[in-house]
Amino acid sequence: MTTAQLYQELNYVNHSREKRLHYANLVIANPDLIEKLLKILFKVDDKISPRAAWVFEFMCKEHLEEAIPYLDYFTENMHKVHQDSAVRPVAKVCEYLIKAYYSRTENRIKTELLPRHREKIIEVCFDYMINDEKIAPKAYAMHCLYLLGKDYDWIHAELLLILERDFQMQSSGFKARAKQIIKKVKGKK
Repeated sequence: MTTAQLYQELNYVNHSREKRLHYANLVIANPDLIEKLLKILFKVDDKISPRAAWVFEFMCKEHLEEAIPYLDYFTENMHKVHQDSAVRPVAKVCEYLIKAYYSRTENRIKTELLPRHREKIIEVCFDYMINDEKIAPKAYAMHCLYLLGKDYDWIHAELLLILERDFQMQSSGFKARAKQIIKKVKGKK
């Protein structure tokens, strides 16, 4: 399948779990489509970009290790994504990667998610926290930053500053997640 054909197929992706899973399974069965999917995802001003992001998120949920060959490309470009409906799945993929990296279960992400990848994820997560993003990307970002703070001493202090500064102005969903993270960070000290 060419990039143009995949682009056409993505027109049929919608919010339904069934459609997202169908196309994620298509990509899983044809790993040569991952690079094409990411190229479409990073056409950030295109209306199909969020659909590619949805499919990529579902693929990563089911087979995260399939993303390993594309970690450089993904982490180098994820900051360009700006449409709300594409930002959320990109933030979720970051959370999948960081959760796998800190998992107690052995997996390839632990050795393949290099410091340069983690640093790009830190950057984009802080961007999500300080920019006017919806609650979901902020929630995924604060969880990533909490976990990454285990290896980067400065992260927890910066995260606490942002959470405490923005707490009163945010939604109840943000406040609930922020309370959990603040409690964990302060409990660690």
